[in-house]
Amino acid sequence: MSETLRIDKWLWHARFFKTRTLAAKQVTSGHVRVNAGKIDKAAYKIGAGDVLTFAQGDRIRVVEILACGTRRGPAPEAQTLYLDKTPAHVSKPKAFGADRVGGRPTKKDRRSLDLSRDRGLE
Repeated sequence: MSETLRIDKWLWHARFFKTRTLAAKQVTSGHVRVNAGKIDKAAYKIGAGDVLTFAQGDRIRVVEILACGTRRGPAPEAQTLYLDKTPAHVSKPKAFGADRVGGRPTKKDRRSLDLSRDRGLE
């Protein structure tokens, strides 16, 4: 029988999440897919050859498991546990008002904006 490990523990071993609790929350909230199927149990067993798809920050990660690992070691050791198949980073659309240059408008700027808006309504 091939080696298997709980998915929350593997995500923590591979250093995708800072704590095992965070990994478990991501899995139980239904944000992780194994071989394109949704799972919602942190105790789900995974092994070598499985493909995981999950959100991490503002990216969608796709990784193929190469090994289960025995401990949560340093980052270079953790990177040997998986093969990253994540597509190139696609930038998210900017939020409304994100194209503004500089900081907050000054009081003088706000007054001139209000004046221009009032004139446009007349």
